This record gives sequence, C-alpha cells and structure tokens, in this order.
Amino acid sequence: MAAAQQGVETAIKCDVLVVGGGINGAGIARDAAGRGLSVVLCEKDDLASHTSSASTKLIHGGLRYLEYYEFGLVRKALIEREVLLRSAPHIMWPLRFVMPHAKGQRPAWLIRAGLFLYDMLAKREILPASSGIDLTRHAAGTPLKPQFKRGFVYSDGWVDDARLVVLNAVDAADNGAHVLTRTRCTMLAREGDAWLATLQHASGTQTTVRARSVVNAAGPWTAEFLQQAAPGGQGRHLRLIKGSHIVVKRLFEHDHAYIFQHPDGRIVFAIPYEHDFTLIGTTDLDYQGDRGKVEIDDEEIRYLCELSSYYFSKPIVPADVVWTYAGVRPLVEDAAADAKAVTRDYRFELDQEGAPLLSIFGGKITTFRKLAEEAMDMLAPLLGNARPAWTEHACLPGGDVYGAVPQNRAVREFGQFVQGLQREYAWLPAALVARYARAYGTRVHVLLEGRADVAAMGEEIAAGLYAAEVDYVRRHEWAVSAADILWRRSKLGLHLPRQTADTLDAWLLQHPLP
Repeated sequence: MAAAQQGVETAIKCDVLVVGGGINGAGIARDAAGRGLSVVLCEKDDLASHTSSASTKLIHGGLRYLEYYEFGLVRKALIEREVLLRSAPHIMWPLRFVMPHAKGQRPAWLIRAGLFLYDMLAKREILPASSGIDLTRHAAGTPLKPQFKRGFVYSDGWVDDARLVVLNAVDAADNGAHVLTRTRCTMLAREGDAWLATLQHASGTQTTVRARSVVNAAGPWTAEFLQQAAPGGQGRHLRLIKGSHIVVKRLFEHDHAYIFQHPDGRIVFAIPYEHDFTLIGTTDLDYQGDRGKVEIDDEEIRYLCELSSYYFSKPIVPADVVWTYAGVRPLVEDAAADAKAVTRDYRFELDQEGAPLLSIFGGKITTFRKLAEEAMDMLAPLLGNARPAWTEHACLPGGDVYGAVPQNRAVREFGQFVQGLQREYAWLPAALVARYARAYGTRVHVLLEGRADVAAMGEEIAAGLYAAEVDYVRRHEWAVSAADILWRRSKLGLHLPRQTADTLDAWLLQHPLP
C-alpha cells in the first residue's frame, strides 16, 4: 500500500483485519496470510510495545499451573515448547531451572512427583528430563545460602519475547499482509456483509479498510474494543493482572536459571539475562490503572529483592536494580480470589451477526501459535478458505539455519551456526556477529549483504550499533524510534549509556529513510 499524502485518505479491501500488534495479533496475522487470506494488521503503537514485551521471557509449560489442576493448559504449552524452539532457535533456546528445596515447602517426594508429571505430560525430544541435585556439589549451589543443600533441576526454554512478535509480523508481511504500526482503529462498523474501519496513522493520514472479518486481539483493550465494535454486547470480562520485573547485575556465573517459591506461594524466577545481568520476576497484582503506562512500584521492587535475598548469599537491595519493566496480562475473568491463580488459558468469542468478529481473551506467550491456529481454523472456513494449518512445520524468519523445515539440529547445533557466521564475517567483531546471529538468524545475510568491511556498515551511532543495522530494522521490522530499537528490536538499552536514546532519536531525524 503506497504511502498517503498528508490528510489524504486511502482505501484497501481485505479478508481479515487484525487489531492489535502483540503476540496474539501478530501470530494470527501470520497464520491467516500463510493460508492465502488478505490481511491488514494495525497496532496503535509499536509492535510488542505493551504486554508482549513485558513477559518473563520464558517458553514453558507453567510448572506452577499443575497446582491449580490446569493439566490441559500445561500439556498444550509443553507440546508447543519444543515446536517453538525448533522454529526459531535464534531467539529461543533451552534453559535448565534449579529449584532449591527449603524447609516448610512441600515434601521433596511430592515435588519430585510433580516434576515427573511435568516431564511426562508431553513428548520431549530436545529437552532433558528433571532430576534431583546436591546443591553442595552443583555449581548452582554456589551463590545460594548454605542452608539450601538439596534441590531439583528441570527444563524449559527462554525467548526474546519482543522479537518473537516482530518475526511473526515479518512472516505475515512476507506472505502479503499489510502491517501498519502506529495506526489506531478509530471507527469500526458493519456495512452489509463486511466491516468498514477507519485507521488513523500517526502522520495524520487515514486508511479506510473494508474487511470481510475482524480479529480483536487488542490485549488489555480487548473488552473496550469489543464494545466499540458491538455496543451493548455481553462480552467476556478481562481481569488485568500486573506483572513486574527487576534487572540487576549478574548474580551468578553458571548458565542455569532459578525458580524460587516464597512462603506466600508466589513463584519468582532469577534468570541469566543479556550476558551481564540477572532478570528477577514476576509479581501478580490486580491492576486498575492506565493500561498504556504500566510501571513497577516501590513495594514490588522491595518484594522481589527480599524474596531473592532469602535464597542468595549476597543480599539484593533496591539500589542494585538497574532496570525495571512491567506489563498487564489480560486474563479471562474467573472465580479465583488470588491473582496468581487466575487461568492463563485463552478463550474465543465469535460474533456472527453479520460479518464475523472474533475476539481473543487471555493466553500466554508459549501458546500463541496454537491460539492463532485455532483462531484461523474457526475463522477461515467462514471466509471460504479451506487451506490447512501450516505453522507447526514452518520456521519463523531467520530460523531456517539448517533448512526450511524446523528440526532438532537447529536447536542443538546453533552454536556451530554462529561459529560459521563468525568465520564468514571475520571482518566484524565476533561478539557483534554472535549478537546478530541471535537477533536475525539467517537474515543476518540480508543485513550484511554487499558489505565487506566495517566501513561499509556506516556510522557507528553508539558502541556496536551501526547505521546498517538501524536501517535494517527500520526497513524490515517497522522500527521508528530509539525506544523501538534499543528496547524491543534489541536490549542494547541495557548496555549503552542513558543518553544513547537521545543521540539515536536525533540521528533518526537527521537520516530519514528515502
């Protein structure tokens, strides 16, 4: 779709209009476009700028959900865990979790039984099974207080959540979808056998979309958008749960993560993060504030520090915190009194009083692909589309490191892929090539195409951030601002001086894309 002149309205027809550029919206747009449907995705801010970049960065079954007897959800997530690892080994990888056993917790035999169930609920080909460990001998015991002598270890996965969203949007666009960021749906109404929508761009221009169906994947704004589209409806209610995280300097040298269970029942993770840091989270609090500006509060910071200090030998205090982030999870309202017990499963609401409107409620990042598949299995036949589901056996962009079909080898041998790139691009620092490999996978070749030396990378705007990469994420990944680049397309904001954002924003203004 060509760019519109200031104030001029353009028009487009499509099969599916997806409202919301978080993981559910991007995943659905990808699935729909890959089935041959014409798709428009609009997001009022940047991709993954809210809940979908504020997760604990885990691809996991949700061990603690066994406590609430959510066996179906856990099994679904465990199956997806390995599907996703194969599809995008550059932004996801296996991670071993250590659970210290403390006095007052469930008996060790009961925890071991729960971990055995966790291992057995779904087939595993990549991830090793759980086991008991002696923390007095294991490296994971070193940073812990000496009273923690026994523990357990099990497997899950880590994911760069914001890049996961972006790669789904990239794949949607590669399959023909129009992805419109910083574009708000300001009007939506049924007109005959279609929906008529007005999309307002940040530039002030408008696009009118005539869509045969609409998917409401607005996350925390889902219920509000549903009322806009179908006034007076009795849609589901969302329960907004705030989850907050803190980041501190690296607390341990090994590559395992920790899962801690506090006496209040709250589960908190301590995860190796960005080489130099440890990520600690999350909290679970009911939230009534501004959904667009969610921030951790002082009490949450103290809570996470105190809980971590209960386990680690070195006390962690609020002054140690170098970065925080928080988001609200839009969960399906249920009868749970405690926020941490609210189901993480998803629900669909399909309105067929005319052109279809499918609203998405709840969900978790691990099950986004299955959610998208089930959503399109429901919606596509209503649009006369009989193409089968396809994403289970497809790589995400950049994930085809050993061929187009997802495979275990890509996960197990990703380090060899990185080494190959470092040899191929030996004129770049090895650490920079490794970062590119993790961010872009095989698409690093697009980023570096035609370049043979560092000079060809353009200006080094900040340490390790060259104009070539900035232009790549602007052209191919919808990045517009310094925040997009430093905090969602990458986490360079953690490693660079605070003033880098101002420097980069100024550079972007001075170097508009042609």
